[in-house]
Amino acid sequence: MRFVLLIGIVNLFADFTYEGGRGIVGAYLGHLGASGAIVGIVAGGGELAGYAIRSVAGVIADRTGLYWLDVWVGYAINMLCVPALALTGSWPAAAGLVIGERIGRGIRKPVTTAMLSNAGTLLGSGRVFGLNELLDQIGATVGPLVVALALARGGYRYAFGFLIVPALATLTMLAFATPVGLPFAQRGESEPGRSILDAPAFRRYAIGGTLVAAGYVDFALIAFRFQRDHVATAPLISVWFAVAMAVGAIAAPILGRLFDRVGKAVVTFAVALSAAATPLAFLGHGALAGAGVALWGVGTAVQDALLLALVTSVLARRRRATSFGLYDLIFGSAWFAGSVVAGILLDHSIAGLVVFSTLLQLAAIPFFTARVTPRAAR
Repeated sequence: MRFVLLIGIVNLFADFTYEGGRGIVGAYLGHLGASGAIVGIVAGGGELAGYAIRSVAGVIADRTGLYWLDVWVGYAINMLCVPALALTGSWPAAAGLVIGERIGRGIRKPVTTAMLSNAGTLLGSGRVFGLNELLDQIGATVGPLVVALALARGGYRYAFGFLIVPALATLTMLAFATPVGLPFAQRGESEPGRSILDAPAFRRYAIGGTLVAAGYVDFALIAFRFQRDHVATAPLISVWFAVAMAVGAIAAPILGRLFDRVGKAVVTFAVALSAAATPLAFLGHGALAGAGVALWGVGTAVQDALLLALVTSVLARRRRATSFGLYDLIFGSAWFAGSVVAGILLDHSIAGLVVFSTLLQLAAIPFFTARVTPRAAR
């Protein structure tokens, strides 16, 4: 629990940094002259690059045992790219840093996920991922609020530049978490058996994750739509993003504990709520648009708490970083494809975007809730 809390505090400051920037990066790219399609490609391309590198990072970490080197490199890149956005003056330069930030997160993510899953063996996977997501989302809530104030006071460059403070706090807390986390970063090569205990279930969860990722619209596109259609000002967009993160912070531990107690049934309810976000956020104004943003926050808890706990349930301790890296590669590829389609639809047909996003997410539910066959159970 001490490790879970420490790495959660690290992620609190990390989310303060990159989620603080993420809440306005779509509007910032639009401010620099990017179109909706470009914003979709940048957002999706960043996720694809970040998720793709997770498969490589997981394999390298498992084979070398240098887990904490992987973690440090990832956090350093992840953190420093965000305040560097203050130095950009064109959308291609900003896009490069947005993608770089996702790559840094991708480098360290499968290792930290594997270590948390190892801690979850003792404490309960839903509980561990839910608690970590709670601390994540506290930072992700405070960050956009602070950025909104900085944005109102000094503009985009001042807002991004301020984020160097939580970025350095992240690296400082990581120094405290490293020695405590050493027992949870052991190589699993000596353990007998397969790394995936239930391959059919893993495939179902991967397919479901693919549909969720493709249908879940990146907030950069929501922010772009809000700015383009004058739904909200840039500071208010950041405040709404903070609301989404607060909803995620509340939902994650609740959904995580429910998963530990009642199982996969909670996934159906949570994914359905997440799917309702798109029509509200892209067709609504005022309170309805705000409700869509809040439900979008539930989707972050689904991905970072429920789905990871679900995947953990069919993995052995052996080479978990590799297994999570494979899952993340599949998830990120789908995220990129979905974001490109969503960005193009945003420029041409919002109704088409709503149908595309909602149906894909709802189609994922059967893959998460299907009964395990007796053969798979053995």
